[in-house]
Amino acid sequence: MPSESLDLSSFHYELPEKHIAKFPLENRSDAKLLVYQKGEITHQIFNKTPQLLPKSSFLVFNDTKVIPARLILHKETGARIEIFLLDPVSPSNVYEAAMTSKSTCTWHVMIGNAKKWKNDQQLSLAIGDHVLTAERLSEDQVTFHWTSGDTFSDILTKIGEIPLPPYLGRSATKEDVPRYQTVYSKAEGAVAAPTAGLHFTDEILDELKARGIRTDYLTLHVSAGTFQPIKAKSVEEHPMHREQVLVTKQNVQNLLDNDLIISVGTTSMRTLESLFWYGQLLSENPEAAFHITKETAYSFDHVISKQESLEYVLAMMERTNAEVLIGHTEIFIYPGYTFRICKGLITNFHLPGSTLILLVAAFVGKDWKTIYQEALSNEYRFLSYGDSSLLLP
Repeated sequence: MPSESLDLSSFHYELPEKHIAKFPLENRSDAKLLVYQKGEITHQIFNKTPQLLPKSSFLVFNDTKVIPARLILHKETGARIEIFLLDPVSPSNVYEAAMTSKSTCTWHVMIGNAKKWKNDQQLSLAIGDHVLTAERLSEDQVTFHWTSGDTFSDILTKIGEIPLPPYLGRSATKEDVPRYQTVYSKAEGAVAAPTAGLHFTDEILDELKARGIRTDYLTLHVSAGTFQPIKAKSVEEHPMHREQVLVTKQNVQNLLDNDLIISVGTTSMRTLESLFWYGQLLSENPEAAFHITKETAYSFDHVISKQESLEYVLAMMERTNAEVLIGHTEIFIYPGYTFRICKGLITNFHLPGSTLILLVAAFVGKDWKTIYQEALSNEYRFLSYGDSSLLLP
């Protein structure tokens, strides 16, 4: 950990309610884009992004897909029980296995009105001619059973609700179903969107390709912990949430072959930097698990190079015949962190005093305050449905 403790009050700013985007723009790519490059700030429109990126850019996207993670069931007494899915337990802790199950699965959850629902008690919900049964196993685990032959993904599509961020202060509408989702979303499992990607359209992706700008996709399933406020006065004391990441062998090779790596969103950045630290762990223990704690990045006296790290990862994958790495990260990026892979970032504007503000401050330094003040002065829209920034320190 950095030697000097960080005071959270240094990472607050005044965010007037009028600057919070409560609804998406009609057209995704019409968002404003603040460009910060080597200390200079300009204002653009997001659909100009392909023209603004350096030609050697290599963009890395997070292809996680938001699931309808909020379920509402009722007891026979009429009591309303809300189940918020967090991460799967069985048949596997891998999201794909749980989402494709056709009979039963168990999840870690948060339960609303939990006092009304006792352990081992079952709740039922009719879905057409079939019934979904939810059994509470413990304070934070629920098992679901059904006999319709549907996958759990199908079940959620029929009865679940998109879990909008709490700061929007509203329920999801039909419009949110496609709009709180990137156009390239693929791997089901997130309970929050990787919002930096919400501005991209198929047309923009096509233009990137036409201009020779390379792209790649990996996965971090965004957890509800992304909204967890920092309550500790000292930043380092904040307990970071754990998220599942999936990285392919081709991802690793592409990162070795490219230098100007620009992460689309903080979740892509967290995945890329976590991958580096996994290589560092492997350099000291070839059998190391892919589990990056919040302390990992601050624990080494000698740090290897990006190339060495990724070669350790690639060698391990070849040795074990693994095409996909599945791991977990609790990486905590805040001022004092040295970035090992990422050289650029596309991201929205984040809540005051949040872990995401800390990440941005770590990336651009003290200029984060200037960037945010410029955005406020120029009437940018903030948070998940808000405008965007391209940061090239």
